[in-house]
Amino acid sequence: MYRVLITDSLSKAGLKVLEQTEGIEVVIRSGLTPEQVREELKTVDAIIIRSGTTLTAEILEGQERLKCIARAGVGVDNINLEAATRAGVLVMNTPSGNTISTAEHTFAMMLALSRNIGPAHASMKAGKWDRKSFQGTQLAGKTLAVIGLGRIGLSVAARAVAFEMNVLGYDPLISEEKCKEYGIQLFRDVDDIVTKCDYLTVHTPLTEETRSIINAARLAKMKKGVRIINCARGGIVDETALADAIESGHVAGAAMDVFVEEPPKDRRLIDLPKVLATPHLGASTDEAQEMVSIEAAELVVAYLTRNEIRCAVNMAPVSAAEMNELRHYLNLCYRLGLLGAQMIRGQGLRSAEVIYRGEAASRKTRILTNAFTAGLLEAALDESVNIINATSVAHARGIHIRESSTGDCENFASMVSVVLETDQGRFETSGTIFGNQFMRLVRLNEFHFEAYLDGLLLIYRHRDVPGVIGFIGTVLGEHKVNIAQMALGRRQTQPGGASVAVLNLDSEPSAEAIQRVRDHKEVSGVDMVRLPAAGASLPWLTTN
Repeated sequence: MYRVLITDSLSKAGLKVLEQTEGIEVVIRSGLTPEQVREELKTVDAIIIRSGTTLTAEILEGQERLKCIARAGVGVDNINLEAATRAGVLVMNTPSGNTISTAEHTFAMMLALSRNIGPAHASMKAGKWDRKSFQGTQLAGKTLAVIGLGRIGLSVAARAVAFEMNVLGYDPLISEEKCKEYGIQLFRDVDDIVTKCDYLTVHTPLTEETRSIINAARLAKMKKGVRIINCARGGIVDETALADAIESGHVAGAAMDVFVEEPPKDRRLIDLPKVLATPHLGASTDEAQEMVSIEAAELVVAYLTRNEIRCAVNMAPVSAAEMNELRHYLNLCYRLGLLGAQMIRGQGLRSAEVIYRGEAASRKTRILTNAFTAGLLEAALDESVNIINATSVAHARGIHIRESSTGDCENFASMVSVVLETDQGRFETSGTIFGNQFMRLVRLNEFHFEAYLDGLLLIYRHRDVPGVIGFIGTVLGEHKVNIAQMALGRRQTQPGGASVAVLNLDSEPSAEAIQRVRDHKEVSGVDMVRLPAAGASLPWLTTN
């Protein structure tokens, strides 16, 4: 039974999605202190939050049961993403649920600011009839700069085009072709776009790069009489600099729905006559709240019951169908990581490279690399490592994980190769999948063979001379250890050279038996590798 914690208000439709899913128990706890949230998280598999709950590094640290966080909304600045990733917790948001509502609110704010709707309404309520004081300006023919061309930014741009505005856009990633579809003139430099607009609206996430992206220096570069709108995140526009620019008369006005501190204690900006302010209402429509609640619930259900990763902000998206197709590759990579870690034990790992060949190169290799890294680090760490946090954990320990792809696949349709650089040298191994599910180890360093990649593996290096295999079989037989499979690889076709053998065993040999094998004069090294049994599922994926 999966337990899902709800700490903020969630629509009935969203709760219904959870309650009607077999195997999920809903736990509703509101008004919790940070310490209470931390304690509750120890007993649940997922949490759905809105802006009312903040998940700090202290709250997320050591959460071994928690698997995912869903934010019913776009912004995730109330979630410590680094801590969540480090804890192996998937973080998802609902980017499409409030797109229309936020875009409409942005436009409502822009229209109200242009036509002085707020102060005119207040004047009428006060019993006055004052037309002269509230003369406004029309939007048609004006130039709007949209900073951030994601879903909401593009929706605002589409509405601006319909209002016959000239639309400029800044975004570091969007293509020129996409902008042309929307009638947007694309800019790649914020300092350039701010000099050309009559209105400016921001629609970026709040990051270190976007914090105060509209600051005093950029406000000074703008046309006199420009108007600023922020319905995205508090802090994207420098509030002090904006207040200064409005008081000086350089900026004609501002419409603000979000603030650095909510509710704001410093009311200097809000109290200015030329500022229109609302209390973070961008997504506050019945439709948006229902949509984000349903979407958040569906994201949690999909991940817990089908391993589906959608709308993730700290992981590559993977559909349920893709996850099913990737399952055996994930298992292969995980086992290659486990194998590599045991083969280089005590050597000091410096870096690892995963090379995807043939069909494997066409898969979502980022998640496969994370599976390999999870296996590589699992035995060496006292913390949980999975496909969410594996690369982050490796990086924190100074281990560089790289990946590459190539069409060259030697004798197989698909292959995953691993190169580990250690303080004592280089270790290489490769694996493949036969049919749709049979994992095979096909190379150790320069030796090629086909061995089963499951269960107990006794790997020994020896000189290929008569009697060695018989001796080892006798030793294992005397210790009641059955050999299930055997694979042999040698450096050249002629006997007498260096060779390696992989024995799949039905039970683990005693230390005495292994020592007798190690003491044979023709044996140069012995490793005992422990892998999951054939057919065992990955430890961090459900088996539904």
